[in-house]
Amino acid sequence: MIKFSVLITCALISACAAQTPPATELRLPVPIANNAVTLVGDTALSFGGLLSGKTWEDTTHRAFACELTDGTCREIAGLPDGIGRLASVAVTVQNKAYVFGGYTVAADGAEVSTPQIWAFDVRDESYQPMKPMPVPVDDAMALVYLDRYVFLVSGWHDHDNVDLVQVFDTQENRWFSATAFPGNPVFGHAGGIVDEVMLVCDGVKVVPPSVPGARRTFEGSPACWRGEIDRQDLTQINWSLAGSLPPAGYRMAGAGFEGAIWFAGGTDNPYNYNGIGYNKVPAQPSQHVWRYDIITGEFEVFADKPMASMDHRGLLVHQGQFVIVGGIGENQQVLDTVQVFKPSAK
Repeated sequence: MIKFSVLITCALISACAAQTPPATELRLPVPIANNAVTLVGDTALSFGGLLSGKTWEDTTHRAFACELTDGTCREIAGLPDGIGRLASVAVTVQNKAYVFGGYTVAADGAEVSTPQIWAFDVRDESYQPMKPMPVPVDDAMALVYLDRYVFLVSGWHDHDNVDLVQVFDTQENRWFSATAFPGNPVFGHAGGIVDEVMLVCDGVKVVPPSVPGARRTFEGSPACWRGEIDRQDLTQINWSLAGSLPPAGYRMAGAGFEGAIWFAGGTDNPYNYNGIGYNKVPAQPSQHVWRYDIITGEFEVFADKPMASMDHRGLLVHQGQFVIVGGIGENQQVLDTVQVFKPSAK
């Protein structure tokens, strides 16, 4: 089994296989999890998320930039409203980062989905407010099409999951709707897009109470849905069930890359935000890496990534390697690590 760690390359694969990867070298100024991440050029960006205390008071608006070519990370201007939030999502369109939604947590535990969107210009580190989401969502999935449109798929809105696909036109600063997500509405799902083909996998569904007076429960939803965007009419998505690779993953890192949709990390025990499952059992982070080939429609499992982690909002791709910024690791520890690794056959 071959593993790759940050800033480490090997001339001979056999030599790499004999080595134990050293600890990652690139570190954030502070540990952060459940943070919105995206890549602009060689700069990995992180917005909002959860600090190491893992309480409502540890939700943050802080932001960070990591220069992947010179191996440095620094704090940058935080989200402009100064309000801490979790489960936002970020993407890059035409060299600008866009940060969508998330949720706030109050002292009494109340959680509210936020509608705000900001465009962030990495050149002068400035934020520009954009038209808010029609239906605020958090723990959603954001996919970029034609370097212009952002498809927000499903996610949580205040009290329940939604099946909405909300589309944002970055050029016209406007929203429109596309064909609804056909699977169980979910939060904490992951996926990616290659050309017009998107894949949405797993996450958590809401299960109604089995008897009157009982409480609803939250369970993993082990299903991948393939959506093909109609090039002539972007409001239309042809959805089909693509299968699954059990168990259901929660808050994995996902991205489209080289004709496939890739997934890394996550957990099979869903939780709110502190790493303790809804079943009161501590969630265990995963090292798994797998992909879905959009041509063959097959799933393939790869060698594990260097370290186990969960609580991710995206998988970045830089110079043929994957990048994961922060997250939660073993023993529910919030991470300051930036994992950089190259997928390899198992």
